[in-house]
Amino acid sequence: MSEPKTTVSCWRRGLVLGAFALAFVAVLARAVDLQVLQQDFLQGQGDARHLRVVSLPAHRGMILDRNGEPIAVSTPVDSIWANPRETLLHPEQLVALARVLEMNPRDLHQRLAERAEREFVYLRRHVTPDVGRQVMALRIPGVALQREYRRYYPMGEVSAHVLGFTNIDDRGQEGLELAYNAWLTGEPGAKRVVRDRLGRVIRDVENIRPARPGQDLTLTIDQRLQYLAYRELKAAVQAHGARAGSAVILDARNGDVLAMVNQPSYNPNNRGTLRGDSARNRSVTDLIEPGSTIKPFTVAAALESGQFQKESLLQTSPGRMRVGRHTVTDIRDYGLIDLTTMISKSSNVGASKLALAVEPQQLWETFYRAGFGRSTGSGFPGEAGGNLRDFFHWRDVERATMGFGYGLSVTPLQLAQAYGAIANEGVMFTPRLVVSDAPREAYRVMSPHSAQSLMHMLEVAVSREGTGIRASVEGYRVAGKTGTARKLVNGSYAKGMYLSLFAGMAPASDPRLVMVVIIDEPSGDQYFGGQVAAPVFSAVMRGALRLMDIPPDNLPGLRSAARSPAEAPA
Repeated sequence: MSEPKTTVSCWRRGLVLGAFALAFVAVLARAVDLQVLQQDFLQGQGDARHLRVVSLPAHRGMILDRNGEPIAVSTPVDSIWANPRETLLHPEQLVALARVLEMNPRDLHQRLAERAEREFVYLRRHVTPDVGRQVMALRIPGVALQREYRRYYPMGEVSAHVLGFTNIDDRGQEGLELAYNAWLTGEPGAKRVVRDRLGRVIRDVENIRPARPGQDLTLTIDQRLQYLAYRELKAAVQAHGARAGSAVILDARNGDVLAMVNQPSYNPNNRGTLRGDSARNRSVTDLIEPGSTIKPFTVAAALESGQFQKESLLQTSPGRMRVGRHTVTDIRDYGLIDLTTMISKSSNVGASKLALAVEPQQLWETFYRAGFGRSTGSGFPGEAGGNLRDFFHWRDVERATMGFGYGLSVTPLQLAQAYGAIANEGVMFTPRLVVSDAPREAYRVMSPHSAQSLMHMLEVAVSREGTGIRASVEGYRVAGKTGTARKLVNGSYAKGMYLSLFAGMAPASDPRLVMVVIIDEPSGDQYFGGQVAAPVFSAVMRGALRLMDIPPDNLPGLRSAARSPAEAPA
């Protein structure tokens, strides 16, 4: 009876062992199949579930001043992003994440829930390194850092109106950042990476396309002069309780813009301070009536017509003249004066008589050749062209008032460009903000003889005989013209609202710098250009001449060897 039991037991043992052996062989065969025969396929399938193509941010080109100093740079920063599909699976960790990001937990959850179908959502852009480290320390699945760039402006508000600013995606929005956005913007690259479950990159798989950085842009601006002009303009606007102000400095020899500043300004590094129209570059967008600063060009039209010479006389008594229903007045009776005295004393009656004596077309052509009524061609976004009505429509009163700066409008840059023609013996350059190898654009506005005559008249205007004595600079001969214009408000000239102007150049013996200063609505008793704008010109020009190492031309030792302004040739 025991043999059958033993036989059955052996059979069962063999069956069980055989089953285990078959199972082992099956598992082994499957392992070989997965680990050897299908390794590449399965590895690819696994990677595909964690493989992503990520963008490589491109570095935006720097903006440099004429001396190679950076005035706009892009610095690397991190941004926080999330994959809502993964992050929403761990709602208990959102409270800690919201605390680090200084967000409301409910708002954070709602933001992710509304974008649950996406794989990439920004949570906070351009965070500090400390915030980035705190976020990654939480180890929340689906939350990671993205490398980006943020624009930084070392000069802050000093150069804000020229440079403009970029948005959070580092794209130009205002100023030269906008005008040259295509030049400055790089081309993003791309690479294929493997991310872990937390969204971190654990392996670079393939470089698809390298990032191409943007090109640098070199400006004609000299940051030393930019700071100097801004400091003095801001001080003057505050001291006189003015509404606004602008100042422009040009290189008299080629039209390069060396400085361009405005008040009020803003800090482009903190656009939270941007209010109202403070982003507007008033030097190229705002139109003003130039007042008496236009008188040299009225004289130029008279000289170019051949009807007048520098010594020609004008009868201005009794200090006023009737033109139609309107009366043109001087602050006092200057009597019989020559053209030099008319400029130095700033006689409105004399300027009106000149304008009425010259053919309307001659006056219009002189103004137009000087750049009034058309854009300077600087290339700055939003530049205004000014207003200069066609001479066919001029009435006598318009001709008379245009002679002393009313009835036309210009920008501060246009006015500086026009004075540059006087400084450069009658040749006017197109203002340039960006250094370029392109040929200079220049053309003749007036004859060298007329320009030399005007230089002499303008130099007298900055002497004790003229209205611009406060624009003088010790050791240098200065030429320039004051201007005071009543502001046009709602179609009529407002009482007590003025523009104070000064336009001039130095050294007068060989002009190197041209500058225009405009103070908008100075308050108090002082509002004349000679009182408000001329001192700004003097302070800035004094520093600029020293910084550019331009030698003096009016030292005691030089005066004895040089003729006085009154004796200088026309």
